[in-house]
Amino acid sequence: MTNVTMIAAVGRNGVIGDGSTMLWHIPEDLKFFKRTTMGHPMIMGRRTFETMGVLPGRRSIVVTRQPDWAHPGVETAHSLAEALSLAGPADEVFIVGGGEVYREAMPYAARLVITEVDQAPDGSVTFPEIDGEQWQETDREDRDGFSWVTYARR
Repeated sequence: MTNVTMIAAVGRNGVIGDGSTMLWHIPEDLKFFKRTTMGHPMIMGRRTFETMGVLPGRRSIVVTRQPDWAHPGVETAHSLAEALSLAGPADEVFIVGGGEVYREAMPYAARLVITEVDQAPDGSVTFPEIDGEQWQETDREDRDGFSWVTYARR
């Protein structure tokens, strides 16, 4: 099976979004996201896609329940399993949000790449709990106001 990596920016309170906009603007982290995901397929929910749009150099696979939803330059799937199948035998596939897709993808993930943002914003969309029994921190790079943290499945 393809290596599945989940990548997210997460507040101290587990919040990743409010359902419509990005809660923070960290240019250094946006560059990190681009560097990390470039050349790889990205799987996301429709609402996440609507906040980020088509990103150059990466395949966008959007999971939606809407039977006739389509967007130019985007592949559409109606389940996570279908999205993973569409991604095919890529060396790595990135799950990029949102909350529902992260929760469903967690059992498939081999690696988590988390930007721990030193903020606790209001928002209704959260990242699933990272269980220390299942995940081991393998790398941490502390920056001003956030840290890049990598976890591997135990």
